[in-house]
Amino acid sequence: MSPRESNESSAGCLYLVATPIGNLEDISLRALRTLKEADVIACEDTRQTLKLLSHFEIHKPLESYHEHNEMTRAPELVMRMEEGARIALVSDAGTPVISDPGHRLVSLCLRHRIPVIPIPGPSAIVAALAACGLPSEEFTFAGFLPARAGERRRKLKELASEHRTLVLYEAPHRLMPCLQDALETLGDREATVARELTKIHEELARGRLSELLARFSEKPPRGEITLIIAPPDENSAAHDHLESEKPARPSVSFAERVAQISDEQRLHHKAALKQAAKEFKLTRREAYKRLLAERNS
Repeated sequence: MSPRESNESSAGCLYLVATPIGNLEDISLRALRTLKEADVIACEDTRQTLKLLSHFEIHKPLESYHEHNEMTRAPELVMRMEEGARIALVSDAGTPVISDPGHRLVSLCLRHRIPVIPIPGPSAIVAALAACGLPSEEFTFAGFLPARAGERRRKLKELASEHRTLVLYEAPHRLMPCLQDALETLGDREATVARELTKIHEELARGRLSELLARFSEKPPRGEITLIIAPPDENSAAHDHLESEKPARPSVSFAERVAQISDEQRLHHKAALKQAAKEFKLTRREAYKRLLAERNS
């Protein structure tokens, strides 16, 4: 036991206990001791947590704490900690608060000067990032993307300018539309789909977004998914920027474009010539010269 924990053993405090994301052997000795010594264990799903506790023969009172009741449950737990209770907060898997309920409780504890002690451990983010083979010096974790297609695309457009590796969580039934939107928004980047990490059917599928899209279209995925997307390639990004700076290259000649505009928009020849000159970025004089040259060629 650390000096900090020893000094706080008689006072109320909140422990944030990371639990296995799959393989039960990943739980730490410190996490087991904390769960055994806690007065109460607050958890997302009491049935899920009970499986873990039963496996390690831990018998403690459980309190449900999830996104639908945290508004009322957080103040209740804080009151108990002010009275001296040591409460361990766990999520169904992994580290509490990270894309899981708990932020409200932690904030309230800090406001009431109740010690908050992290008990680190398993994390799908770190496990997937370490094994994906993509740059990991810097990364951006964006949690779950919005379920609605329009909102998801808007979020991806915001992330398109990010020059760090992207880490996302995704539900299996939304992986295909997510990959499709990422391909269209971010380009065909290198990526990894980490599925069922630490479990029997663990899979790390690596390839470009287009390849992963094709792969999972043949066999829809199951289980918990972490998606890692590489940052944009600097060389291709610079090339794309230079290309975007260049004037658009019309697929037809200047004279043909003048005729098209005149026919499609029913414009007088002079008006059509003026509009075509704008598209080709020509002055009025240059437009007349080019039109005559093409007609005489």
